Amino acid sequence: MLTTNADFLYGELMDVARLYGEIPDVAHYFVHDGAEFVNTVVAGGREYRFAEEQEYSGDLEFKRYAKRFAKLALYKALVAETGKTMPWGSLTGIRPTKLAYAERERGGDFFDLFKKFGVSRENAELVADILSAQEGIYAKEQGRADLYIGIPFCPSKCNYCSFITADIGKTGKYLGDYLAALEKEIAACKGIGKLKSAYIGGGTPLVLDEAQLERVLRAAAKILPAGIEYTVEAGRPDVFTDAKLSLLKEYGVTRICVNPQTFCDATLERIGRRHTAADIYRAFGMAEKFGFDINCDLIAGLTGESLAEFKESIDRAVALSPDNITVHSLCLKKGAKLKEEESRLLVADIEKMIAYSREKLYGAGYRPYYMYRQKYMAGNSENTGWTKPGKTCVYNVDVMEEISDNIACGANAVSKRVFFDEGRIERIGSPKDIPTYIGKIDAIIAEKNEFFT
Repeated sequence: MLTTNADFLYGELMDVARLYGEIPDVAHYFVHDGAEFVNTVVAGGREYRFAEEQEYSGDLEFKRYAKRFAKLALYKALVAETGKTMPWGSLTGIRPTKLAYAERERGGDFFDLFKKFGVSRENAELVADILSAQEGIYAKEQGRADLYIGIPFCPSKCNYCSFITADIGKTGKYLGDYLAALEKEIAACKGIGKLKSAYIGGGTPLVLDEAQLERVLRAAAKILPAGIEYTVEAGRPDVFTDAKLSLLKEYGVTRICVNPQTFCDATLERIGRRHTAADIYRAFGMAEKFGFDINCDLIAGLTGESLAEFKESIDRAVALSPDNITVHSLCLKKGAKLKEEESRLLVADIEKMIAYSREKLYGAGYRPYYMYRQKYMAGNSENTGWTKPGKTCVYNVDVMEEISDNIACGANAVSKRVFFDEGRIERIGSPKDIPTYIGKIDAIIAEKNEFFT
């Protein structure tokens, strides 16, 4: 049980406590005495006191430092109690790279900051490599934007998935009305922001038939400037056809994502996929004919998958030589069929899986170019995008580093505005429920137009 005298710190403290699973009763006390942020942690009958001097400007910055130092205090106390350290130390935020950039802007050395927070040297060096890979792409410019279009339909629901997507066999009755609403919302985005890139995601966008897919592509073409990076998350190999890929090429798509998640047929069956490893190779061959840049997604920690099977998936992906390979760690969010207890035995292996993927990808000439972390992530690890030189995905950098507005269309799509001079981000989201999205499309468009103006 965790208690604190500062309610606004409870969620942050719980993020640290969850890293340790079953923990003894812990009591936390916070006070700011005018000069120092003072955190006292009582655990295992012992008291730990930590004080940090830090200047701040305004309530927002005060709370930011209060959360940071409270988490660090609890982490240090739990390390003392358990003898167990974490690869990311007390950092539970989803974007360690943002913290590194902020420290650089302050004139500090983020290696020193990460060391203070208990981050391993290896992970700090990973962040440094990512910042290096983003050079020439990372830029803060007010008014620049990326476009996102969401297609929340899939051939089937994977057991690890927590997105709003569902089997198109069950939700297909909404598809016609959904596409009509989506076309209307896309058209209303014309003139909002200076677009840098576009991304059609899901779900599985290529689950649409050719006529349906062309409706989305045609709507996007009316508002997209020529020559920008244009990505479609083509998705699962069982939905690929030459006709669909030809449509993507015709409408200016430059990059597609092939998302096998694993090359192990037994795992594919367990997670609810309706394709085999042979279909993955077929999809790659089809995509290569059209000259797309290709991204391949894999997940460490899938149901019942061994370390040896994961290593084989990494090896096979590298042998296919896509332009990007993204390695995700299983994230056990609410809404996924896969429960935490089902993968607990894999947690120890996940660290080895991620370590192997880093070694293999570095050795094959790939470099990490973006990374983010999530709550409830098995193994307390991360998701990392790897790229060949010159093949970095602009959209992923912009979204992960939050350096560009995001104009998002579709059910459960979240638009963002970034205010660099004020150091804040505003968000506005559409309804998750597809019928609700369809029914409220006019209000959604009006609200979004007001949001961006």
